[in-house]
Amino acid sequence: MSSLSRELVFLILQFLDEEKFKDTVHKLEHESGFYFNMKYFDELVQAGEWDEVERYLCGFTKVEDNRYSMKIFFEIRKQKYLEALDRNDRPKAVDILVKDLKVFSSFNEDLFKEITQLLALDNFRQNEQLSKYGDTKSARSIMLVELKKLIEANPLFREKLAFPTFKASRLRTLINQSLNWQHQLCKNPRPNPDIKTLFIDHTCASSNGARAPPPANSPLAGPVPKAGVFPPLGGHNPFQPIVSPSASAIAGWMSSPNPSMPHAAVASAPPGLVQSPGAAAAFLKHPRTPPGGPGLEYQMGDSEHLMKRMRTGQSDEVSFSGHPPHMYSTDDLPKAVVRILNQGSNVMSMDFHPQQQTVLLVGTNVGDISIWEVGSRERLVHKTFKVWDLSACSMPLQTNLVKDATISVNRCIWGPDGSILGVAFSKHIVQIYAYNPAGELRQHLEIDAHIGGVNDIAFSHPNKQLCIVTCGDDKTIKVWDAVSGRRQFIFEGHEAPVYSVCPHFKENIQFIFSTAIDGKIKAWLYDCLGSRVDYDAPGHWCTTMAYSADGTRLFSCGTSKEGESHLVEWNESEGAIKRTYSGFRKRSLGVVQFDTTRNRFLAAGDEFQIKFWDMDNNNILTVIDAEGGLPASPRLRFNKEGSLLAVTANENAIKVIANSDGQRMLRMLEGRAFDSSRGFPEAVNIKPPFSGSLGPNVSNPIQPVLDHSERMQTPLSIGNLAAAESSKMADTKPKILENADKMIAWKFPDVTESTQLRAIRLPDPLSASKVVRLIYTNSGLALLALASNAVHKLWKWQRSERNPSGKSTASIMPQLWQPSSGAPMSNDINEAKPAEESAACIALSKNDSYVMSASGGKVSLFNMMTFKVMTTFMPPPPAATYLAFHPQDNNVIAIGMDDSTIQIYNVRVDEVKIKLKGHQKPITGLAFSQALNVLVSSGSDAQLCVWNIDGWEKRIARPIQTPSGQSAPLAGDTRVQFHNDQTHLLVVHESQIGIYDSQLECLRLWSPRDSLSAAISSAIYSCDGLLIFVGFSDGAIGIFDVDGLRLRCRIASSAYIGSSISSSGAFPVVIAAHPTDSNQFALGMSDGSVHVIEPSDGEPKWGGPVPQENGSLPTIPSNSALNSQPSETPSR
Repeated sequence: MSSLSRELVFLILQFLDEEKFKDTVHKLEHESGFYFNMKYFDELVQAGEWDEVERYLCGFTKVEDNRYSMKIFFEIRKQKYLEALDRNDRPKAVDILVKDLKVFSSFNEDLFKEITQLLALDNFRQNEQLSKYGDTKSARSIMLVELKKLIEANPLFREKLAFPTFKASRLRTLINQSLNWQHQLCKNPRPNPDIKTLFIDHTCASSNGARAPPPANSPLAGPVPKAGVFPPLGGHNPFQPIVSPSASAIAGWMSSPNPSMPHAAVASAPPGLVQSPGAAAAFLKHPRTPPGGPGLEYQMGDSEHLMKRMRTGQSDEVSFSGHPPHMYSTDDLPKAVVRILNQGSNVMSMDFHPQQQTVLLVGTNVGDISIWEVGSRERLVHKTFKVWDLSACSMPLQTNLVKDATISVNRCIWGPDGSILGVAFSKHIVQIYAYNPAGELRQHLEIDAHIGGVNDIAFSHPNKQLCIVTCGDDKTIKVWDAVSGRRQFIFEGHEAPVYSVCPHFKENIQFIFSTAIDGKIKAWLYDCLGSRVDYDAPGHWCTTMAYSADGTRLFSCGTSKEGESHLVEWNESEGAIKRTYSGFRKRSLGVVQFDTTRNRFLAAGDEFQIKFWDMDNNNILTVIDAEGGLPASPRLRFNKEGSLLAVTANENAIKVIANSDGQRMLRMLEGRAFDSSRGFPEAVNIKPPFSGSLGPNVSNPIQPVLDHSERMQTPLSIGNLAAAESSKMADTKPKILENADKMIAWKFPDVTESTQLRAIRLPDPLSASKVVRLIYTNSGLALLALASNAVHKLWKWQRSERNPSGKSTASIMPQLWQPSSGAPMSNDINEAKPAEESAACIALSKNDSYVMSASGGKVSLFNMMTFKVMTTFMPPPPAATYLAFHPQDNNVIAIGMDDSTIQIYNVRVDEVKIKLKGHQKPITGLAFSQALNVLVSSGSDAQLCVWNIDGWEKRIARPIQTPSGQSAPLAGDTRVQFHNDQTHLLVVHESQIGIYDSQLECLRLWSPRDSLSAAISSAIYSCDGLLIFVGFSDGAIGIFDVDGLRLRCRIASSAYIGSSISSSGAFPVVIAAHPTDSNQFALGMSDGSVHVIEPSDGEPKWGGPVPQENGSLPTIPSNSALNSQPSETPSR
């Protein structure tokens, strides 16, 4: 449930309480689970109404949720048992013992026996531990004190014990405001209007006594709000010029969607800056909602954004040509068998890495998981099943494993960015591993998730937080925090084991589809209000659901118990089947598996073959048998780009089938592996320092680690075939360590010519002004710049045959977008201070629809589709200098100010919650870490501060490290950025770049010298966290390895500006890293230009190793100051 819907519940609770509907108040508290009324709970306990006590508690927690909950229920039931004994009601005591207390025997059998023995005593006070038990009233009071402590300590009750503070009769006030506003809009307003109903909008033009028919429902979003409802942000309605949106009205857009992710098991959405209206919410409507009724009027706060785009009226969207239609042929389908991998046991599940297109994850029927590099046919990782911590497992699982140790993988899947993977097993367990680019797996989470088998696992991003979604034989769907493993939601309602889950979102409405083996399809929002859908899947048995890659089309495939298979496309607006695909065997031998690719094709394994369909044609497109040897219903999985298809085969094999692009990609890998086998017979791998996004796994930051068990994996895609590693590294032998001093030094590339890279200067007919802020959109489709004159500029790449993805590239020139009015998107400025002298800041919403920005004046919120200002707030002084969204609540923004304070501002209520004071000069950098639960700030005083985001108290304050040869203390703008692991911090100052840990201890530091001696102007991590792009005030660019801060490549300004222009003194004021391409970056220059830079076709990665004599792999000796640019070891 969205934050606005949550607040509506609180308003209703207040209204019910004021109207004295006491029972209804507590029932709503119980059913919503938003507010635990401690006073009401106290009254129930003191009155001994134990059944009502437990019923009320169950709205917030269950016995098995955690140790706090277990202790709460135990204390209540124990007190109920003792009171029955005290009344000499032995039958009641025995009943309580058997029905209520026996559940705890599996956790503490001795305690249960001791409680049972109390039945044999004439007075239970004869037990030494109960000798001080007084009368019933005092015992309840003592217990209540203990219960309150347990409830306050229980994380499930966090933020549920205090009722929000707001004025009395707030709901009535809002209704009166709405009526007054409606009356103002009447064409002929009467002086004393007679309001007789709230069921329709008020108007003086017609009789209010009779009820008008309800407004027509949109088939997509439910009832569209009329003019009598406050308009959502940017809504195009005729009254917007009269009533402008308030600052607090911007909450609706804050809960933004996830980034696009591969395959249906990960929540995905259409990429793009301006998305077409999608069919989202209607499929989530509960079928019992009466037609025309207000079924979705308050469905979610973000639904306002969806509904306002359904309105009629002239569009203000930016004028630009649409995308060309998809142009595909059957030649795009994988048909040629290029690899046969011998897994060794029966393959149950497969999934390609979302970025490394040739890395395949495999799970088997004996519980093993493997990771294959398809290009080299190498098995990078092989893990046999074992329980990591048996003591933490539930007793049913321990008993099950003792009786039968066999276990199978039901599903294995990569996380959205490939830094983690999840495995669902046939008994209770889910295991989550962290994966780094070196091919190393690290145990992250083991969850005893379900009673019985865990049938499916997926990842989603509700509330911007990575979560794990599971389903199982216990008929439930559960959502878990991917960092802590804490359960967040449990969805109950299926009447049979749940077979599959499919998280997704449309227009910011996040939901989960689930299917059960009785053929029921249900859909759930992330709330506690039950399923929104109850439909029957064709076949009424095992069914899986999946979206097309762009998230716009929904498909399901299933098989009945009789063997009849059904592949269909759903009409989400109607909740009905739109298209049924023909061509299945009448009696399929097993459950048919399917997959989608390229937003165009469907594939399913049936009749010992792979069958393909065009999504827009009911009939089979083509069939292949993969050279024979397939099982009756083979399992299959496409890689993200559809160039490879993995298919299970007989004799525990996996066949990899490729199209022409896939074959070319594998040939490139083979050629490089062949060159490597000739030139590099024994290679050393250097382990990257950070493992992934879930937590630290840091190797020694001072000395590279040589490890024979790791193989460096590099993302490889059709769009950038050359991005493979320049050599395939073999296992390291111990003698490499002995001969390390004989290795030839790595000479870093010095790029001075335009032919050595790909670079474009973006077109800009507007007047040039220094670029002070530059960011890519989260989709990677566009680039947004803010100039010193407070004007924003947006460049977007168009989809074409040369660039089918439409992502930014240095090979194709983008177009500068302009609104139809021609007016640029400009910030409010401070009349007392020129914009060129004011600090500028910018932050982009996750769905790329809105941008928040300031240039010395008020903070402005812009609609990126219309380039219009939605609202402004926080006028100076002081002026905003930096903006950062809270990682857990996008309605909360940390705003750095030029008076050295940090204001924690709540957008929804238009209120500054707290001011943080710890710096002496203006704030120049802010970075949140959700893993550490902190905000790190930096300022022009070269100080760093760490703030706890729970209570906003300051944890640590420390000046940045002073490089050797410079005098302390330092001063000047300092910027900060967290690494992908959310633990290590990049600190940027004109004198240095440094890697700091969570205690602000400097682990590595590099300062300008030798060929890069000018002051540092900007720096940023690459999207994969393996590189740092650094700009210098002389126009040069340095590209550094995160591991050791060693220089990989130096780019002279002449290479991307041109030698004739580079003498002008222009330099990069700001650098932006592409969100998915780890080798692409953009430069915002002091002369107002913007450049996009990539490696050349011949050198797919920055500073890749060059061929060495004698075939030895180059290393980086620490004594080469000129070539290797070693970083300093901090003195601290």
